[in-house]
Amino acid sequence: MEVDFSSAEYKRSRNGYIFVCMFEYFVTLMVADAFLAKLLKSVGFKDGDIGIISSFISLAFVFQLFSLLLAGKRGSKRKMILILDTVGQMLFFALYLLPFINIDATLRRVLVYVFIIGAYMSKYLVSTFLFQWANSYVDPKKRASYSGLKEIVSLVGGIIFTLVMGAVFDWFEANGNLSGGFLFLAISILISNLCLFISLLLIKKDEPKQEATQKKTFSDIISHTLGNKNMRRLIIISVLWKSARYFTIGFMGTFKTDAVGNGLGLTVLAVQIITMVGDLVRIAVTKPLAKYSDKRSFASGFYLSMFIAIAAFLCIVFTTEQTWFLIVGYTVLLAVSAAGSDQNAFNMTYSYVDSNYIAEAMALQNCISGVCGFLCSLVAGKILDAIQAAGNTLFGIPMFGQQFLSLISVVLCVICIVFMRMTILKEKVMKQ
Repeated sequence: MEVDFSSAEYKRSRNGYIFVCMFEYFVTLMVADAFLAKLLKSVGFKDGDIGIISSFISLAFVFQLFSLLLAGKRGSKRKMILILDTVGQMLFFALYLLPFINIDATLRRVLVYVFIIGAYMSKYLVSTFLFQWANSYVDPKKRASYSGLKEIVSLVGGIIFTLVMGAVFDWFEANGNLSGGFLFLAISILISNLCLFISLLLIKKDEPKQEATQKKTFSDIISHTLGNKNMRRLIIISVLWKSARYFTIGFMGTFKTDAVGNGLGLTVLAVQIITMVGDLVRIAVTKPLAKYSDKRSFASGFYLSMFIAIAAFLCIVFTTEQTWFLIVGYTVLLAVSAAGSDQNAFNMTYSYVDSNYIAEAMALQNCISGVCGFLCSLVAGKILDAIQAAGNTLFGIPMFGQQFLSLISVVLCVICIVFMRMTILKEKVMKQ
């Protein structure tokens, strides 16, 4: 039966998912980089610890393994998605309430871990189902272009959102009212969560195909995922990319804002302005990169983004207090790289895995690569602490820990490029 992607219900669902991603992005911005660094610093975490906590998103992918148990659930998964996604978002909100709770400092630090892990666990249990559900209303021939539009809306909204958040938070901090700043961010997260929930309700209820509702055995799932050589290659690519990301990115928030000798001492507003510049450039390149991916392949778009990521990490290798402006180059280049990697990392699965096993394939891929990414963040945290303990020197050479971590990220990206060139780029893609 021919599917009418131009129907009112399908259009409403696609628009609803665009806003879901935008409001989710708003909250993501509040639990990452400079904002999260400020919050965690206020409750007594060290720079190395903050980088590891920032990388918990990678470890949280482990919980997607449990989504395999939910994959066999017949009928609509809409209610389950609504409940668990909302629980996750509200735990992020609770994170910003911790500075106001009069409890023991150790217990407050424990709750940071509980809330962050709990939030990501709830969200990632259903993230692949949400992705599959919402994308079922998108024409497969226009999937990259739709993903590009989705990103642009999130980025434009994010620019305005973070500029306001950064300016207001800096005002509170400058007036010695850090608690007021955290309260303002908490209220903003709560409002974003409400808008996200409403947007989810706009997406048409999923109606699984008859064949998709049939119970899948564990052997069927393994055969169509890990038994697929291209799926195994996608896992290796994901492991290399996430390892490269989490060796560096989780530690950049403190590097940008630390003003006591371990970083560049930038204000939160300055960081958000630099991020805005990166987002504006990303907006400009998102559509062209999406068209490139639709025309060539999702893997080709991802492959191209790896070269740009290398340039981004190289900027940090040479960033010092004297060359602080290279942080702008890093931010812009990483944003451009993300325009080619973020959505293509998901969409590549459609090119090489049976569509009936997309959710399971993504769960396995994200879980395995997520564990590797988190382990890399643990190693990176130890390296950063060691370099800082040595007075920001390595083998007698003056450098920030983040400079050395970025060099490791460069090496991992190079390996990813070589591997893709030798394997996945030679394979025929599926349109489904």
